[in-house]
This record gives sequence, C-alpha cells and structure tokens, in this order.
Amino acid sequence: MTRAPGGEPVLAVRDLRVTYRTGAGPVRAVKGVSLVLPPGRVLGLVGESGSGKSTVALAVMAALESEAEVTGEVRFRGENLIGKPERELRRLWGRRLAMVFQDPTSTLNPVLTVGDQLVEVLVEHEGRGPAEARARMLELFAAVQLPNPAEIARRYPHQLSGGQQQRVSIATALACKPALLVLDEPTTGLDVTTEARILDLVDSLRQRTAAGILYITHNLGVIARLADEVAVMYAGEIAEQGPVGAVFARPRHPYTVALLDCLPRIDRPPATRLLPAIEGTLPDPRAEVCACQFAPRCALAQERCRGEHPGWFETAPGQGARCFYWERVPPPGTVRAPALAKPRGRASTRPVPLLEVVDLVHHYRQAGGLTAMLGRAPIVRAVDRVSLGVVPAETLAVVGESGSGKTTIARCVTGVLQPTAGEIKVDGRPVPRRPAARPRKLRRRLQIVFQNPDLTLNPRRTILEAVARPLRLFGLVDRRTRRSAAARLLEAVGLEPRYLDLFPAQLSGGQRQRVAIARAFACRPDLVVCDEPTSALDVSVQATVLNLLASLQAREHTSYLFISHDLSVVRHIANRVVVLYLGRICEAGPTEEVFAPPWHPYTEVLLSAVPSLSATSVTGTIRLEGPAPNPAVLPSGCPFHPRCPRKLGPICEREMPPLVTTDRGHAIACHIPRADLLRLQTAAPVPVS
Repeated sequence: MTRAPGGEPVLAVRDLRVTYRTGAGPVRAVKGVSLVLPPGRVLGLVGESGSGKSTVALAVMAALESEAEVTGEVRFRGENLIGKPERELRRLWGRRLAMVFQDPTSTLNPVLTVGDQLVEVLVEHEGRGPAEARARMLELFAAVQLPNPAEIARRYPHQLSGGQQQRVSIATALACKPALLVLDEPTTGLDVTTEARILDLVDSLRQRTAAGILYITHNLGVIARLADEVAVMYAGEIAEQGPVGAVFARPRHPYTVALLDCLPRIDRPPATRLLPAIEGTLPDPRAEVCACQFAPRCALAQERCRGEHPGWFETAPGQGARCFYWERVPPPGTVRAPALAKPRGRASTRPVPLLEVVDLVHHYRQAGGLTAMLGRAPIVRAVDRVSLGVVPAETLAVVGESGSGKTTIARCVTGVLQPTAGEIKVDGRPVPRRPAARPRKLRRRLQIVFQNPDLTLNPRRTILEAVARPLRLFGLVDRRTRRSAAARLLEAVGLEPRYLDLFPAQLSGGQRQRVAIARAFACRPDLVVCDEPTSALDVSVQATVLNLLASLQAREHTSYLFISHDLSVVRHIANRVVVLYLGRICEAGPTEEVFAPPWHPYTEVLLSAVPSLSATSVTGTIRLEGPAPNPAVLPSGCPFHPRCPRKLGPICEREMPPLVTTDRGHAIACHIPRADLLRLQTAAPVPVS
C-alpha cells in the first residue's frame, strides 16, 4: 500500500498471523496480512463473512482472546502492540485507539444509562467536569441523529432499538477524537440517511484530527464513498489491494470481480436476470495453504492455481493482487447470470388483491417512566392510515428510515401486533385483528422471514425440528415422511440434507437465513413478509438469498411484502414500492416510476443517500436538516416539512398534502405540483451539503 503524505503511519501491520488452537486442529484465521495506514486516511477492508476481517480488527486493537496465537507486528505510531501488557493497553483504548463493533450490546453496560456511560468516558479520558461532559454527550447524541438526545440519555441500552444502540456506540467511539479508529460493520442495519450522517461524522473526524481509520464492511458502496484505499480479504489473506477508484474500476483478482458482480445496483433498472452469486464456500481454515485458496470457486483457475500458492503481484503503481493470471481477469459485468424466471400463471387476471391493508392505524403509549404506569405517557403514532395492496406473485417493497412504521405494518399483517384501527383483508375478506382468532388455514397462508434468523430458530432444536415443525402443525406430512419433506425443503434453498441434524449455532449466518426461508415456505404460503431479510448478510450471501427468493416466487407463485432500507436491493427485487415517513405514505408506485423523477422530496433524500459504486449517483447527496423526529410528537401539516429541503412555506406547516395518483399508478403526497417537482429535480437539484 502506498503512503500518503503525513509522516509516520498511524498503523503499520506486517506479516500478521493469527491461529487458534482447537481440539480439531489449528484454525488459521489470518495468514500473513500486511497493511499501512497513514494519518488522515481511510483504509477499507472488505470480504465475505469468515474471511478474517474482524480478526484483523481485534488484532489491531490488541484485543484478541488469550487462546489466539499472534505473530508479526501491529505498530501504532511506531509502537508494537503485540505482547504489550494490558495495563499499558488500557491507557490507549478509548483515548487514542477506539473501536465500534457490529453488535453494540457487546460494548454497552446494561446497568448504566447510555448518557451516564458516555459521560463516564469523557470524564475519565478527557478530564472534563460532569456538567461539561454532559453537554458534550448531548452534542454527540445529536450528531449521530438520535431523536430527543436528553430523553435518550436517560434510557438503558435495552430500552433502545438496535439502530439507536449502534449510534450510541459510535458517539462513544468518536468522543475522544482517537488517532486510530477501527470500525467493524458500524452501519449494518442502519437506514441510509443515518448511515450517510455517520459517514459524514467519520470523514469529518479524519479531516479535523488526521485520524487513521480502518473501516470494515461488506457494503462496497460505503467503501467507494469514504475510503482512500481498499484491501480485499479472502480466507485470511489479502487478495487485492490498492486505491479504491482503481480497484473498483479495474480489479485484478477474480474474487474482487465476483464481489462487485454480486451487487444489486441502484443505478440499473429492475432485474431481468439473477445476480451472479459466488458458488461454493470459503476453504477450511484448518487446512494447510498449498494452492490458490480461491481456485475451487474461480472460473479462470488453471492447473497451476490448484498446485501452487500465488505470491503478490504488483498490477499497477500502488496496486497489487494475489493471482497468477491477473492480466487475464475480465472487468466487472462480463459474467451474465441466468435470466430471471417469470412466475407461473397470470396474476393480472385476478381482480381481487391477495392482500389489502385499508386505513391501517397502530398507536401505542411510549414505554417507561411513571407517566406510562399512570397511563399518561405520550401516544406514538407508529402507523397512521396506511393503505396498500399486494397481488399474487408480486413483490411490494416498503421503505423508509428507522421508525417510519415498516416493521409495524409487517407485524400487523402477520398478527404479531393488533392494529388500533383499519382493516387487513386476504382475498377480499377481513382478517381478525386478534392472532388467536385467525383460522389455521389463514395462518398457514401468511408467513414471515425476520432480519435475524435467530428469532425463528430455537438454538436447542435441530434444523430438522425447525423445518418440520410447520409441516407437523398444519398436518402436511406424517411422522414417516417428515424427514424426506424437510430434506426437500433444504435442497430448495441450496442446503444439503446433512444439515438436518445440525443445530443453528453450527451454521453460518447466511445458512441460518436460508433455513428460516425454508421454514417459511414449508407450508406453501401465499404471502411471505420479508422483514429486512438480507440487511446483515455479506454481498455474496445476499445475492444467493435474493436469487433464492426470486426462484421460489417463480415456482410457487408467492407474493412478498418486502421490508427494507436498502434501496439497491429494492430496485432489484420489487415490482412496486411504498415509501413511508412517520407512519404515513409519502410516495408509492411501480419501481421504475419511484426510482425516476419526479420524486417526493423525502424519496429524493433517500435515493441521494445511497452509497453507490457509480461515479455519478442518482442525485447529489442531500442531508436532512434538524434532528430525527419524535414519533410521539408529530408536526402539524405535512409530517416532513420540518426537514424538507424543498419546503414551500406556510401551507406545508398547516395542511396535510393529499396523495395524488397518476393513471400509471404513481402517487406522491406533496403540495408542490408534480410538474414543478420534475422541473426542480432535473434542472435545479438541492444544493449538496
């Protein structure tokens, strides 16, 4: 890696090797990694789950478990951290070295309020007084877009959503302006506007303080937006490394090309083909390395690749790859995946939608505190008069920021929550609000796939028991045939029958998600609610899951209500899109209509915030002004007006805009006339912050 001006590197890793001794033999997690990170630069580290990225991060922080054998050098400002006593490391952690983990619960103390935890950090590491530390804490909470920072500060970690917990962790890591910041999937699970704000914060920190930043993620768009250089890891090694623009424009390792091809792209029309997923799995980390580790999955592999381990080849100034045939590697987009199969039957001939949601309302009182106990807590209007419909074999996506009401709608549809008002209909017939009152046949027809497969799979039951349970509950098989039926379901999602006797903990995250999908399809549902099913998966597994959903839809004629904050995935998979803001629909219509101007100003903001590999994104990145809204205190008039970059004036503050629909089914709720929106958004974009 080339050095930028700035003197001594903040971080220099040389020939790092990490091995875990286990009863089954040594597990070689990291195999000779070398990195250099100058001050004020961002180095992105990407690769599939299991490639060794997080192990490198923990080694850089000198925070690996005691059973890990570590060799090589990890130098922070010239000082080797390997073998340093913990007493000396504690003086660095938090103050000069900081890390944000993917799981915020691993760093938050459950018995202290989140405000007290951040104040404690500021007092201990910066010597601030309590009042000054509290004021700084509120500033940091506002900077990471936490709504009502003073209220959030009084809560305990379990009283916050996962996204709010992560924002608290990021605020804590940024508090002392560290010289080296390690970010391990910090924005996974966050919506695009919050992610954009976090990336701004990280970029601002490195510019103001010359901090070096090691950014680990599976989101290649984030790396394209933020990083100066990128290192692509595969099976514990660096497969390719160099300037971001050069590596993404003309990668020289087949694995890098495969990762880029896996990505659904927001700057491309809806899919007519499956995504080119990477077949196969990572090699066993216990095996000795005596060949190219990617060879079993590589279309370019030759006999030499299967018998000799490739060294490092300089492919351009400051860029290199671990590939014998790097000059033959084709550019991204060369591989054409199979065509996307069309669902059987003719759904358009059916006059009644499979699912109708009519004027759905879900309100609840804000939890916590004495006012809640007395019944005087503020009412949160999570969903407010939302209507939508899904026809057979269609995918309807529901998008919006965290707190917009997406998951609430999904839970009302599946019976997890009871609506306050409104109707849910299946085949034109009203569905009982109480889950217990729903007939067994209806429960079979409506299934859900959660973001976290662990919500579906009991850790104490085998995969066979998990998949066969719905078959037994709905009387679809007898005891003699349940194993063969479960095996067929696993094969349908690309898993071998041998997985039936394993427990969830023995499977990877992507494999567990495929089991959850198999379980949802076990009783041949008509509608599957997919609640962020791919948001925590790396790009290769995500491609496999999206292809699987498309194939199952074509074969089973299934409809999807697809909840997501990933607009690139939505553009790839959805037929129609509904955009929610504070529990209300602000835009809806066919995918191509929603992803092209005119947009509702909120949709325009969402699209602009999507990290893109393209040199020119859909629009310039627009930042929302003001804090994230409090759903218990809704503004009058248009709910988006306090943050709207195109606000007209008093009419937006006084009157709720009507949802106006064109003859092509595209609806926008905005006081700005459609023709004016089109003119503004194509001729005079909102100034970029």
